[in-house]
Amino acid sequence: MKLGKGDPAIGVGAWTFALLGIVIAMAALVTASQAFSQSNDAKEAAALGAGAPVSLTEFALAPVEVDVTAGGSLSVTNDGAAEHNLAVKNTDLRTPTMRPGTKERLDLSSLDPGMYTIFCEVPGHEAAGMVGMLMLGTTHAGSATAAGPTASAGINTKLNDQIDERMAAPTKAFPAKTEGLGAQDLAPTVLADGTKQFDLTAKIVQWEVSPGKKVEAWTYNGTVPAPTIRVDDGDKVRIVLKNQLPESTVLHLHGLLDLPNAMDGVPDITQPPIKPGASFTYEFVAHGPSIGMYHSHHHAEHQVPDGMFGAIYVGRLPVPAGVTVSQNIPMVLNDAGTIGLTLNGKSFPATAPIVARLGDWVQIDYFNEGLQVHPMHLHGVPQLVIAKDGFALPAPYLADTVLVTPGERYSVLVHATNPGTWAFHCHILTHAESSNGMFGMVTAFIIQ
Repeated sequence: MKLGKGDPAIGVGAWTFALLGIVIAMAALVTASQAFSQSNDAKEAAALGAGAPVSLTEFALAPVEVDVTAGGSLSVTNDGAAEHNLAVKNTDLRTPTMRPGTKERLDLSSLDPGMYTIFCEVPGHEAAGMVGMLMLGTTHAGSATAAGPTASAGINTKLNDQIDERMAAPTKAFPAKTEGLGAQDLAPTVLADGTKQFDLTAKIVQWEVSPGKKVEAWTYNGTVPAPTIRVDDGDKVRIVLKNQLPESTVLHLHGLLDLPNAMDGVPDITQPPIKPGASFTYEFVAHGPSIGMYHSHHHAEHQVPDGMFGAIYVGRLPVPAGVTVSQNIPMVLNDAGTIGLTLNGKSFPATAPIVARLGDWVQIDYFNEGLQVHPMHLHGVPQLVIAKDGFALPAPYLADTVLVTPGERYSVLVHATNPGTWAFHCHILTHAESSNGMFGMVTAFIIQ
């Protein structure tokens, strides 16, 4: 069959061939684009090297333990929303400060095989959690040669000994000296009518949490925890708070009994916020026995974790017959803010040990000012729980581990009957131990 010049079939065929040409051209463009992209990816990968990947975010490193072959490198990506960098502690190795979404290669070829700490050097980021371990040239990474009698098992005994020594260092340094001591009793000014006046100043200071680690702390009177306030049942009490912070604050007397409503310290409910440079006076009659804590209730999401907390006692708790308390120790627990995982404002090995003589009874009062629960575990001797939130228990009970939730207070008696140095710590293990050894919420109970 012959097709004429004006036959419709010719037009359809022409359009079909034209459309097919367009599709082929588009496919060619997509292929070229993919090839170009792959080429760029290859160039970027070559520039970064075949490094072990490390991701930086607010506020963590992933993974927290990085295995790298000897002579290798790290491929570092800032996957966060803020600027970060990555450095190898006690060396000159570091990436530049990295904008969000950027990558850098960190060459490790100048380092000897071993274990190193890696961290973000941006102020405050290491304390917030941007810290990890670099295992360079270990058997994990497949490049170490095992040494000694355990070689057949693939164990690098030299590296294992190095790790053991590194982990022992904090314990050997305990108790380490640092600047500043919190939770010390604050002496009142006794006014003419017998009122006990306590003067507090809210201010920012540099606070040494552990040896060489200073943070910006928000404090009362420059210490973490704040000074301990002790009064008797029936005392007239006046607390004068002067605000030297760059923002408003208030003082809440958490857990005290029968306070006047106007003295509860909640902004815009019981009082206006105390502006920077201003003062406010809290006055009340103390009723007890009671064990409370005082802290900010304005910008509390950071003012409290950053250090604005302290213990307040009214009278003394009743104790079982025949018990004479030799020491009464407040133990304030924290886990957040600039202060971080601490006991009384210090991180192990800078925490203070409790030292008792054989046969002593020691009262320990837990105050949880943190954001998490803390199961407090004492080795060697049991804890006799005698009160919760300042209320004496009708039936005290023995416990190996006492769980303290945020805002709670627990009072325990410890009978020092088993001589030795006993570990005392939060039993959430990552609050007490890391690949660098013990840290954070750890101290010791020493019975002499």
